[in-house]
Amino acid sequence: MTPECRASWIWGWVFCIVGALPLGAETLGNPLWKQALGGSVIGPPSVQGGSVVAVCDGGNLKAYTGNGRFLWNYYARGRLRPFVTRSREGTSYIGRTTGALIAVSRTGRELWRAKLGAPLIGPVVKGWDGRIFAATEKKVSCYTAAGTLLWYTSLDEAIVMAPLADTQGGLLLVLATAEVLQIDGFGNTRSRLLPRVPAVLVPLGGPLRYRDSSGAAGSEITVPLLALYPNGEIHGYGGDYPPFPLLPDVPVAAVSREDRVALILKHGQVLLLSVTLGEFLWTGASTSGEAPEEPEEIREALMIYDERGIYMLSQSLAAGFSPEGQRRWFIRIIGASAIPGISDEGLLYSGGNDWVLYAYPLEPPSRSPQQTLYGSPPEGTYGLGGSIRRSIPLSEAGVRKGLALISLALTEGRVGKGEPEFTAYLMEVIGSVRSNLKSSVLHPPVDFRQRSEAVRLLARLGSAESIPFLAAQFSREPEPLVQAVIAEAIGHIGMDPEGLALKTFSRGIFPPAHITDEQTLMAIAGAVGALCRFSGPLLSQTGIPLLIALAGYENPPLVRKQALQQIAALQ
Repeated sequence: MTPECRASWIWGWVFCIVGALPLGAETLGNPLWKQALGGSVIGPPSVQGGSVVAVCDGGNLKAYTGNGRFLWNYYARGRLRPFVTRSREGTSYIGRTTGALIAVSRTGRELWRAKLGAPLIGPVVKGWDGRIFAATEKKVSCYTAAGTLLWYTSLDEAIVMAPLADTQGGLLLVLATAEVLQIDGFGNTRSRLLPRVPAVLVPLGGPLRYRDSSGAAGSEITVPLLALYPNGEIHGYGGDYPPFPLLPDVPVAAVSREDRVALILKHGQVLLLSVTLGEFLWTGASTSGEAPEEPEEIREALMIYDERGIYMLSQSLAAGFSPEGQRRWFIRIIGASAIPGISDEGLLYSGGNDWVLYAYPLEPPSRSPQQTLYGSPPEGTYGLGGSIRRSIPLSEAGVRKGLALISLALTEGRVGKGEPEFTAYLMEVIGSVRSNLKSSVLHPPVDFRQRSEAVRLLARLGSAESIPFLAAQFSREPEPLVQAVIAEAIGHIGMDPEGLALKTFSRGIFPPAHITDEQTLMAIAGAVGALCRFSGPLLSQTGIPLLIALAGYENPPLVRKQALQQIAALQ
C-alpha cells in the first residue's frame, strides 16, 4: 500500500467512527485532537483535572493534557493489567501482570511499588484519606498513599467481580459462592449471602463519616445494596424496598445517585430506576434507533451519573442523557480497543486499535468548575484526625512499650482494626507537651525522643486526616528536633490538599516567626520538595517560592544546598 493510499484509508476509518444521529441530537464532528500512542489502549482512560492517562499494551502509562499536549510516558518494564485509578492528588495506581502494584505521580515518576502476589482483579479502590485497596483473586490489601501496607485479608473463595467502593470508606466484593463481603477501611469484614451471583451490584448511599462495621464474624453488611440478576430480577438488601419490576434484558452496568439507579442492558437500553417508588422513571436507547438484523451486544460498560446527566460508555457505543431522559448525543465507535473515558469538560477519549488516542467534543460542560486541579474531595472521614483523648501520666516504660507494639504492627502489615486506637495514642504522646503545659510538675511531657518516634509512626500510618494535627503541632512544638521530625513526617505522608502544611511552613520561614534552627529548616525544605513531587503542579505554585526563600543567602549553607537539591528534583 502506498503512503497516499495508507493515509486515505486511515482518514476514512477516522471519519466512520462517528455514527449517524437522529434529528434533534447534537452532531459529533471530527476529533478535537489525536495522538499516536505507540500501542493499543487496553483499559478505560482516566480523566482528572484537565489531563488524561491511558494504559497501553506495551507496558506504558501515557498522559496528555485536555488539549492534546503530551505530558509524560511511564514504562512499567512489563505488561500491565487494563486498570488505572487516580487519587485526588493525581497519583495513578496500576498493576503489572506479574502481581506488582505501582504508584505513579502526577508528573510521571514512580513513587513506589509493592508485591501483591497475584495480578489485580479490578481497579484499585480509593479510600477517604489517601489509602487504597488492591484486590487480587483471593486477597485484599490496604496501602497508604506512601506505600505502607496497613493490613491484608486472605479469602477462601475467589472474587468474581471487580471490587466496588461501598460509600462508607471501604469496599464490596462478590465471591464465587454468591457471598458479598463489605470490608471497611480498617479491615473489619461483614457479609451477606445472596441467592446467586448477581450480574451487577449497586451500593446505595451511605453516611459521611466512618460507620463502625466491626462485629461478630458473619454479621450482615451495613451498606444498602441493589442486586441485578441475569434473569432480570432486581432485589434490594439492607433496607425496606418496594417490589421492583423485571428487567427486559440482562443488566451490564449500573450506578446510583441519591435514590435513583441508572443502568444499561445487554442490547443498549438505558433505564433510570427510582428505588423509592420501585419503578422505571424513563427508558432510552443508546443507539440511533436503527434496527439491525442482529442487535449488537454490550458485554462491558461504564455508567456515570452526576449533575450533568447520565452517560453510558462501552467499547462500541457511547451515549449521554439528561436527568429527565432526553438523549443528548450518541456515538458509534468502530475499531476502539477499550471502553472510552469522559471528562468534566465534555471530551470523550477513545483509544483505537490503530494505536491512536482520539478526543471528541461532546457537549458544553455544565459541571461546576473545580477550584484546583485536584480530583473530587473525599465523601467522608474515618475520624483519625481527632483531638487528644485524655491527659493522664504517660510513663517512659509504658510509652516505650506502646510505641514498640505499633511499630511491630506496621512492620508486619497488620495495623488493621487497631488503627483508630494506635492513631489516638500516638497523638496523645505527641501532644503531651500541649496537654501538660499547666501540669508539667505532676504530669511531665513525654520525652522528646519518644515524641519523635511517635511522629515517625504516625507518618507511617499515613492518613491525610492527621495532617491538620501535625501542622498544628509543628507550630506549638518547643523542641527543634521534634519540630524537624514533624516536617519530615508531613513530607512522608505526601498529601496536603488544602495547603495547610505549606501555610504552616510559610509562617515559620518568613518573619515575624522566623525559624533559625538549621535542622528544622532542612526538614522543611525536604518536606516541601516531597509534597511538590507527590502532587506535582498542584502544590508547586506555593512550594517552589518556599524553596527559593530557603535557598537564600541569609540561610545556613546546608539549608541552601537542601533547598536547591529539592528544586532540581522537581525539574
